[in-house]
Amino acid sequence: MPTHDALVITGPTATGKTGLSIRVAERVGGEIVSMDSRQVYRGMDIGTAKVTAREAGGIVHHGIDLVEPEERYSAGAFARDARRWLREIRGAGHVPVLVGGTGFFLRALTHPLFHEPELERERRERLKQWLRGEPEERLRAWLRVLDAPTAAALEAGGGRQRVARALEVALLTGRPLSWWHAHAPAEQSPLSLRVFVLDLPREDLYHRINERVLAMMRAGLEGEVRALMARGLDESAPGLNATGYIELLRYVRGETSLEDAVDAIQRATRRYARRQLTWLRNQLPPDAVWLDARRPVDELADEIARSWREDEEGS
Repeated sequence: MPTHDALVITGPTATGKTGLSIRVAERVGGEIVSMDSRQVYRGMDIGTAKVTAREAGGIVHHGIDLVEPEERYSAGAFARDARRWLREIRGAGHVPVLVGGTGFFLRALTHPLFHEPELERERRERLKQWLRGEPEERLRAWLRVLDAPTAAALEAGGGRQRVARALEVALLTGRPLSWWHAHAPAEQSPLSLRVFVLDLPREDLYHRINERVLAMMRAGLEGEVRALMARGLDESAPGLNATGYIELLRYVRGETSLEDAVDAIQRATRRYARRQLTWLRNQLPPDAVWLDARRPVDELADEIARSWREDEEGS
């Protein structure tokens, strides 16, 4: 039996996870499972840095283009799908390589979800309407007071939708979501994962983020947003309530300039990266291996593949 259920490559946005994961998959005979809560949406390619067929180089990818932007895709759905993909990958004699920075998706595998309590429908709808009018940072502040453990867990990959859901549970049941996690039976047993984390000094990380946003604009992100708007979609769609899309929706509607929209995307992405780092430092297992993302990608891939093989061969 293998020592671990899967190999994980994570880290803040713009640290090079996609390219590295493909090199690692080539070395260990792997298939990749995307652990990105936005890459599940069809038609959202540029703004989510979705891997292209050319970049994939023949490596099989799972967890991409699963639903339409107007549909919801929860961490629970990801956990169920990911477990199925892992079984299929193992069954084919390959290594599952989980890749992405959505901490809540990762946590759903290491801390399995539970059957949530029933919420009275009419009260929940009224509360949802009220929460919808509040800024996300205010919702996060309230959640830190009502449910600090869940607020910390949602720092990376937990967008407005999940924060609001945690507030609904706390306010409508009288108990925080973290309490339900601790006292309600889990749907599955936790997975054992070998985790590698890409890290960068703050200045280098911010530079990469700024350049990546500019590259997305050159690649046609504005056109992608306009195409989604032409389908009648806006930020009320679960998929479009995301950095890069919200800001350009406002630009296309004439509410801001293009320069200000791009600057807002860069600032929001930097804030998200800070939340990811906070989550990673506080939520990952102590045996997670932190790697300097400035090192050559082939050198990093060799190290990860070697460490993985040593672990598995020693099992």
